[in-house]
Amino acid sequence: MKKLITAIGLMSGTSSDGIDASIARSDGEEVLDLVGDFFFPYEEKIRTKIRKLKDKVDKVLDLEVYNTEIAVLEKEITLLHVNVVQIIIERLQIKKSEINLIGLHGHTIFHSFQNKKTKQLGDGEALSKLTGLNVIYNFRENDLKNGGQGAPLVPIYHKLLQKKLRLKVPVVFINIGGISNLTYLNKNDEIISFDSGPGNFLIDKLLQLKSNNKIQFDKDGEIASKGSVDKNILDSYLSDPYYDSIPPKSLDVNDFNLSAVRGLSVENSIATLSDLTAQTIVNSLNFFKTKPHKIILCGGGRKNKYISERIKEISNITTLSIDKYKIDGDFIESQAFAYLAIRSFLKKPITFPKTTGVTSPTIGGKLIEFK
Repeated sequence: MKKLITAIGLMSGTSSDGIDASIARSDGEEVLDLVGDFFFPYEEKIRTKIRKLKDKVDKVLDLEVYNTEIAVLEKEITLLHVNVVQIIIERLQIKKSEINLIGLHGHTIFHSFQNKKTKQLGDGEALSKLTGLNVIYNFRENDLKNGGQGAPLVPIYHKLLQKKLRLKVPVVFINIGGISNLTYLNKNDEIISFDSGPGNFLIDKLLQLKSNNKIQFDKDGEIASKGSVDKNILDSYLSDPYYDSIPPKSLDVNDFNLSAVRGLSVENSIATLSDLTAQTIVNSLNFFKTKPHKIILCGGGRKNKYISERIKEISNITTLSIDKYKIDGDFIESQAFAYLAIRSFLKKPITFPKTTGVTSPTIGGKLIEFK
């Protein structure tokens, strides 16, 4: 049996709610042992800082304009990641000497494949120095340099889960985060992946704006279920040429705006945006000749009953949460970055032509060795 490497995966998603951390052991191929997970919530002031900075950084030049502000917040966020590493090691009662690697994704504040530029808040060198551990970070840059879109990165982990759970193919994994992306796995051992459209981001942002940050998200889809979908506005969103463009393709949260729904009531606007998420996910299945046997939902949006029920209803395909297989859907991405760190360390590719559009299977992630 190949030697197993133990890694901590760290992920801060577009919701800006906190840091997901997971410890996993793997050989970088088909062996996977999920040791445990931990969620560290951001304080309100950190959430606000991240969201305000994200709103300011809209184009490449803004990275220079707000360089000082970015550096200050990156230092703050890196120190929180140091704290999370210490906490998860203690909570799971793992010896620090057993940890071989940290896979640091950080928090994306800018991503543009057209400009071949991506920026995640999280200093890999500082994290390595302060934790005394090897760190792999900057997972997206090498893909961008080799003709890829730098996203999505989790598909190779979805493939591992499909094998581990012995799911019949074709099957599709849908990750509903700020953006929704899907991974389609078929009989040829092929992985096809792309961003299907918005996930939770528009819904969360509208609720935060309308409630003056008192409501962060639509818990269980309760607000959407009280509203009515505005079909004209929904159709105007769906007419965006992105949805007809051939994969691979990717999005950033800055690719969307809320102007069309601002005049609606809270309930109707949330219902319309939630239907947009569900419709674009299901419409994306039209790119495949053979429909999947099952849709497996991951990410925070899987808990939104309105969205999950609409996906099931529109697609007429068995739709299940990954939790049904005794895997916590809140931590798929942090688990994935532990796995991606291991693959990167072993010089195995993490992105592929049919996942990001990269010219050939590409190794990603920059290694900082603790000395």
